[in-house]
Amino acid sequence: MRFRALLPLLLMAGTAAQAAPAPPPVPADPPQRVATLVVYGEDPCPKSEGDEIVVCARKPESERYRIPKKLREKPEPAGGPGWGSQVATMEQVQRQTLPGSCSAIGSNGFTGCTAKMLEQWFAERRMQESKGEP
Repeated sequence: MRFRALLPLLLMAGTAAQAAPAPPPVPADPPQRVATLVVYGEDPCPKSEGDEIVVCARKPESERYRIPKKLREKPEPAGGPGWGSQVATMEQVQRQTLPGSCSAIGSNGFTGCTAKMLEQWFAERRMQESKGEP
């Protein structure tokens, strides 16, 4: 019984498939060459030759000798501090354990204490001179 109910639907589907138009034929060989060019101002777009496809994008004359816009713009930082500030932070943290650091941590940490005192003295002296004090 089910077969008899489905028979008309199957016959209608078969005739609908025969009545549908066939898709357009696909060319056997694609074009041999596709050229994409940027032309500026009133420059003519070159003509295609034979099986070649030429696509032209037109830009204003003022853009002819400029660096492309993608290269002119600075990329925005992708969240977080830049690499330079990260390196400076790492150097500052590691400086405590290196020789010449004036620290009890690491080998020869004491060797930088005199240098630190002299740097501080020179900085205080420059500050006084900038204020006009003798």
